[in-house]
Order: sequence, then structure tokens, then C-alpha cells
Amino acid sequence: MAPGPLFAANIAQGLRGGGKAGIQMAIGHTIVELPLVILLGVGVFSLEIFPEFRTIISILGATVLFVFAGLQIKTTLQRKDTKQFNPKHGAILSGIILSALNPFFIIWWLSIGFKLISDAMLIWAFTGILIVFALHIWMDFAWLYSIARLASKSAKILSSRNYKILMIVLSSMLIYFGISFISDVI
Repeated sequence: MAPGPLFAANIAQGLRGGGKAGIQMAIGHTIVELPLVILLGVGVFSLEIFPEFRTIISILGATVLFVFAGLQIKTTLQRKDTKQFNPKHGAILSGIILSALNPFFIIWWLSIGFKLISDAMLIWAFTGILIVFALHIWMDFAWLYSIARLASKSAKILSSRNYKILMIVLSSMLIYFGISFISDVI
């Protein structure tokens, strides 16, 4: 639930698409998270096997954030009524990309998440992976839906000028996260 690229993008998507966009972001996030959790559970995914993994993911993630933020800023500045803008990239795709290329998401699962999975497997074997995932993922859906819904409600009270400012601030947050991704591996 810590603010990050997925959170910032979820607000931007929620401003345009409401709670439905939050659910779509969560679906995209789940598409990445479930296979990762299963791979961790069977022990295939390891930083020790491929130590450059974090650097590659950080650079790719930062690049995607810069492009995503740039497109959002460009669209916001070009449109007279940005509230009617329907992004070419959907919320599901945003959820996939911003999850898969977020090194902190990957590192969380390789550290804390891996411990949770390991403990669950000791008690329930492979079923433990699914139990941990189910207990975890419903919170992602609830959180992303709630934030997107609140963002949507706030868009109705924002003037067009303030809406543009908010979109630029959210895009700037994505740029900040991209810079932090790169600075962490340099």
C-alpha cells in the first residue's frame, strides 16, 4: 500500500475510469504477481542465479515510467478537456507493466514475500502458495479499486485547470520513481 508507480498510475487511471480502472489495474498486477509467486514457490526464481536481474529490471522499469509519464504529460497539455481522454494504453496493461518492471515489487517478493511463501509451504505444501496469494491479492483489488474510485469522485469537483495540474504532478511522481529506480542500481 506504499505509494509507488502503480499507485500513481492507478490514480491517473481512476480519474478517467473510476473504480473499474482500479479493478483493471489490479487484474494487470495479478497477471504478473501470480506467476511470480508460483515461481518463487517452486524455487525457480533466484537473484543468486542471475545477479544482474535487479539492474536490468530497474533500467527497464525506469524507461517505462519515463515514457508513461511523458505520454501522460503530452496528452494532458494537448487536450482541452482531458477528463474525456481515453488512454491508448489500458489500465490492465498499465498494471502489468508497472508491476513487472518495478524492482521494488520484485525485491519485496524475493525477500518478505519469499519468506511468507516458504512458511506457508511448510504448513500446507503447494496449496500454501495459493493460500498466501489469495490472502494477499484481495487486498490489492480492494486498495486499487478504492483509490481509483476516490480519484474519480475528486475529478468531478476539480476544474479543468486543476485537473491538468494534478495529472502533471502524478506524471512527475512517475518520473521521480524512474529516477529512484536508476539511482538504486548505480
